[in-house]
This record gives sequence, structure tokens and C-alpha cells, in this order.
Amino acid sequence: MFHPENDKEYKGLAVNSGVEQPSIINPYLQRRRFARRELSAAEMVEGILKGDVTILSQAVTLVESVNPDHFAKAQEVIEKCLPYSGNSIRIGISGVPGAGKSTSIDAFGMHLLEQHGGKLAVLAIDPSSERSKGSILGDKTRMEKLSVHPDSFIRPSPTAGSLGGVARKTRESIILCEAAGFDKIFVETVGVGQSETACHSMVDFFLLIQLAGTGDELQGIKRGIMEISDGIVINKCDGNNVEKSELAATNFRNALHFFPKSDSGWQPKVLCYSGFYGIGIKEIWDMVYEYVDFVKANGYFYYRRNEQSKYWMYETINETLRSSFYNDTDIKAALQTEEQAVLSGQVTSFKAAGTLLSQYFEKLKEVNGQR
Repeated sequence: MFHPENDKEYKGLAVNSGVEQPSIINPYLQRRRFARRELSAAEMVEGILKGDVTILSQAVTLVESVNPDHFAKAQEVIEKCLPYSGNSIRIGISGVPGAGKSTSIDAFGMHLLEQHGGKLAVLAIDPSSERSKGSILGDKTRMEKLSVHPDSFIRPSPTAGSLGGVARKTRESIILCEAAGFDKIFVETVGVGQSETACHSMVDFFLLIQLAGTGDELQGIKRGIMEISDGIVINKCDGNNVEKSELAATNFRNALHFFPKSDSGWQPKVLCYSGFYGIGIKEIWDMVYEYVDFVKANGYFYYRRNEQSKYWMYETINETLRSSFYNDTDIKAALQTEEQAVLSGQVTSFKAAGTLLSQYFEKLKEVNGQR
């Protein structure tokens, strides 16, 4: 906290008792007042459209906020940025912990910026603790080159307990990044389950990073995630691991033949590379751009974007209804009563849920009737 009596610059404007002081505005205090001033939604949008990453970061923080007072302002910012979004390639990147996702993203990003130009935003979703709600957010430290590149923006975000590990507002963050001029978006998931399904619903290409010798090729290859992958890459294909990686790639290719053909008509490819040594990176991105050209030519690219928008409309409805229910004052009080009744065996879980929902809907009818 700032204490004027301890600030040397402030002391320079000594206040002598009984002596009228000149009208001087201390530049230090003026800067502090400006820094504390909250930007309006219009100012945020203006800064985002100019590509100001500081304001972009503030807007993403606003979108991620769970404070109900921030919701309306965040939606206004998103709505005004929406016409300027959509002009990017959205890539979902996933893989089990230890597969080298962050190191690979560093190599992928540098290749794209150096060979294809443009600007890259990385939305790295980090798992957060169910106990403390804290998060390590260490992904950025492993993106050494990308984190200091002037045309990159890396935003680590905790999952905050959202389903499957995908941050609740990643979809909106993508819109903000696109409005800020980022034409390439990476969404990195934690690779632990349902997060991949949610990520798939907001990206154009889903890339799965695997390792050789993990046993996945012998246990159904995680059928769910394999079915939504547009490309599979085997990392750490270097040194003594080259032969194992190539064998794993062959097993994955064989497994893919047993899966039904995707709606896009694209046959997923399996490639080997080394993120640490930068081997095989070009081939991976040749594959990604080949896919983009393929689905744009047959119309699937835009069909999928529309389906994703519809999906997130329903997700937003569900989320809003859930938030409205649990934030209702009367329901909060009734929840405690019904919870104790369930724990004591007086009522079943289903009966308690029905009672609470009936109470909530009856209240909504009363409110609507008053209007």
C-alpha cells in the first residue's frame, strides 16, 4: 500500500504548516491514479482492436472473472469484438502429461511465426487444485523462445474446476485474441479426459501428441480422443527412440483404419517428430495447412464453425441457468435444509432435487407474474 509520508518524491512537495503550497500535481501520484482507473468496455474494445496486449490481458481476466458484476461488461466487450473475430486458424493441442506439449508448442509457434508470419496466441489451460483452487501455471516457463517473441501472446489460465479441465471462458478468449489481430490460435488442454471434447468444440484442427512405448497402442488407443483427432504426432523421435517412435506410428496408423471416417472426409495422419531438437516440425504444419485447404474446399470448415457456435449457445444457456439457480438467495438457504434431509436419510437425493427445482420454478412464475 502506498504511504505518502514514505515516498521520497512525495516528500519533495513538503507541506509546511500554515504556508500555502503552490498548485503542483505530483507526476508520481498522477501515474498511480491513472493506473488504478478502470477501463470502460469501449476503451477495452478500442485497445484490443489496436492490438494492445496489456488491455487484451485485462479483457481476458474480465471474461474469466466469476464475479457476477463483471459479467455484463465482459459480454459487452465480447459482443463488440465479435465482428472482428473468426479470421484465424484455431488449433487444439493435447496429450498426456509429460508428452512435451509446452516444448512442442514453443517449437511449433516459432516455426509458424518465422515461416508464415502473422501473430500467434497460446491459451494454455492449466489444471487447478480442487482444494486450494490454485494453479501452477508453469507452461509459459517452458516456452522460452515464444514467450519473448514480439508477435506472440501466451495466456496461462487455471481450469477453476470447470468440466474436463478446459477453462470456462476459453471460447470467449479466442474471440478477443482474434479481434486483437492474432491469426493463429493454439488451445492447449491438460490431457486428462473430457477437456479434449470441449477443446474440439472450439478449434478447427485437433492435434494429439503421443509418446512411444506408453502402451496406448495396445489398449484401444483411447478410442474417444482418437476419434476426434485430425492429426497424431509422436514426440521425442530422436536418438535411440527413433525406432520405437516409428513402430508406434505404424501401430497408430493401423488402429485408425478401424475407426469410422470423419464427417470432414479427412483421413488423420500420423507423423513423428522431436520438439526438443526441432526435427519434423515443418511436416506437421504442412499437414495442418493441407487439412485446412481440404475442409475449406469441401465446405466443412465453415459448417463446423457454425455447429460450434450453436453448441456454445446451448452451453451458455446451461451455464446461465445453473448460475442463476445456485446464486438464488432462497435456494441457497433451502439447499442446506434439503442436504441435511438427504444425509439423515429422510428423503432421497432425487426427491430433494425435485423439491428445490420446484421451489425455484415457482419463484420464477411469481416474478414473471409481478411483471
